[in-house]
Amino acid sequence: MQATQLHPLWRDYPALQPELQQVMQLMDDNINISDPAITAAILDMIHSGGKLLRPAYCLLFSQFKPTERHRMIALAASLETLHTATLIHDDIIDDSKLRRHQVSIQQQFGKDVAVYAGDYLFVVVFKILSHYSSSFRSIQLNSANMEKILIGEIHQKDRHFHTEITLADYQEQIQGKTAELFALSCFLGAYESGQSELFANRANKAGMAIGMAFQILDDILDYQETSQEIGKPVLEDLAEGVYTSPLIYALQTDYRQQLLPLLRKQGQITLAERQQVQSLVIAAGGVIKAKQLAKKYTNTALRTLKHLPNVPARATLLQLTQQLLERHN
Repeated sequence: MQATQLHPLWRDYPALQPELQQVMQLMDDNINISDPAITAAILDMIHSGGKLLRPAYCLLFSQFKPTERHRMIALAASLETLHTATLIHDDIIDDSKLRRHQVSIQQQFGKDVAVYAGDYLFVVVFKILSHYSSSFRSIQLNSANMEKILIGEIHQKDRHFHTEITLADYQEQIQGKTAELFALSCFLGAYESGQSELFANRANKAGMAIGMAFQILDDILDYQETSQEIGKPVLEDLAEGVYTSPLIYALQTDYRQQLLPLLRKQGQITLAERQQVQSLVIAAGGVIKAKQLAKKYTNTALRTLKHLPNVPARATLLQLTQQLLERHN
């Protein structure tokens, strides 16, 4: 196994670190491709500094009731593997050259190899689940979740460069793209540890709100940071026709008339013009309104978590969620 350096986020959560390390170990153990270069590329991506948020939420929600830790670690590993597979396919669709400041698999090896790598990781997901899940429910839920992720991506593709996109359209997209996997992670942690259906549904609700707020905050950061800070060109999503909440809010203001000529350039928009869009969106109050939307989901998540049983895991969930959803980078 490669030496795993967990994200600095987990320095504040030493009790979680051993199980997150085991999640990474299990993912490594299940990557067995005959091509060493592709194997290395997949392992490099797995170890490229992701936050491991989805497995962490799964593990935390499994701590409300004593359960077999090796099985929960396996479920957490399957969730992170699923997330990694979707990132590889995202990079193919977006023709992204970088992922977490590193050259993407599709840039290194071409789209064909990247497709095979992403598909292989989907197989790994079900391989892990088939050995460790307590019922077919987890497999069914993972299958349904993959479908929702795909539908979210299709909706986003269909709305590329669509200046009439509504906030409801955007929320539908990010629910499928991001929030569903957070919800699944929380639900599986609760359900597979033997909690009641009521508890598992509360976990699902919390995860959905966490995922929505998390993605909105990511989209806000695109309008606040430089390419060096986020590891990709400024407003790369904008250049690819992906319009997010700050821009959608700005298009509802008088700044729309200044924004539309720039947006009509579509994929030909220059870096300077992207920066102009960035400035106009900020001036229009788009970022402020998007932050208010993220805060609404954050409050829903925290309120739901506060209604969980008062055990140490609840305090950790509240601390982590507050830290994650009030971040500035």
